[in-house]
Amino acid sequence: MPAITVPDLTVLPRVPLPDPERSTERPVRGVTSAPSGYEGEGFPVRRAFAGVDLADLDPFIHMDQMGEVEYAPGEPKGTPWHPHRGFETVTYLLDGIFDHHDSHGGGGTISDGDTQWMTAGSGLLHIEAPPESLVVSGGLFHGVQLWVNLPRASKWATPRYQDLRGSQVALLTSDDGASLVRVIAGEVAGHAGPGSTHTPITMVHASVAPGARLELPWRPDFNALVYVLAGNGSVGSDRRPVRKGQLAVLGAGGHLRVDAATSQPQAEPELEVLVLGGLPIREPVAWAGPFVMNTRAEVMQAFEDFQAGRLGTIPSVHGAPTTLTEG
Repeated sequence: MPAITVPDLTVLPRVPLPDPERSTERPVRGVTSAPSGYEGEGFPVRRAFAGVDLADLDPFIHMDQMGEVEYAPGEPKGTPWHPHRGFETVTYLLDGIFDHHDSHGGGGTISDGDTQWMTAGSGLLHIEAPPESLVVSGGLFHGVQLWVNLPRASKWATPRYQDLRGSQVALLTSDDGASLVRVIAGEVAGHAGPGSTHTPITMVHASVAPGARLELPWRPDFNALVYVLAGNGSVGSDRRPVRKGQLAVLGAGGHLRVDAATSQPQAEPELEVLVLGGLPIREPVAWAGPFVMNTRAEVMQAFEDFQAGRLGTIPSVHGAPTTLTEG
């Protein structure tokens, strides 16, 4: 799980320990285990938010951990062309290569530690797939796709695409120098990530060494979620055990704590967590397939607009499949 690594963590800015007299540590409200499934043309995923109330996730809607899978030559898979409206997709790749194209002119290729940030807004068509070279060679594929809701006022925003290189993320270390903290969006201890968001959020990928502790300041008005990408450890003020594929929903407070177990699986030498938080939108959510709106009527209109070709047309992209699906 390379993403972005640093040979010497001690040269990075350090996240100061919270002042216990001024900041309350967030407790764990619940832990859920992600069920496995398949997405797109058949790549394996873990449904990270399955079974969690949308009110606890707000402003997030959905998240898949894609892979981790070692493809043989000819096996790599992606998604066919499909529509979206009303939210943002954030695709963070830890291992492998992924291409993106959309009907609004956005697109690019991401690899280890890069992020594709697509604001669907008023609606578009897009496709995500491994490049032809990876299909031929096979290889490791592992990433995360997060759906971030848009408030009512931004659901009709003009679509846009952000190509965030791994080299752009803010890199920090814990107070003891034993954890690598990658800030992809939002801010941690005054250090901001490169992602530009309509909805205020923070997105962090942290690697915590065996036996180490990571404490992060967290905006009190944000919710807080910790998803385990690899390894095992504990989360929160009550040291709730967590392992790969589990999501911890945290309660109120000014900072959060993650501890890595002293013993980790041989193939997963560190505890890898994705830490998410955002300002709840607190608006009605009507969600069906690839559309996330405020009312059922708006969702039905999105389906009608898609079927009528009003969400865009498939651009001419060499080598890209032209099959269109609804989600």
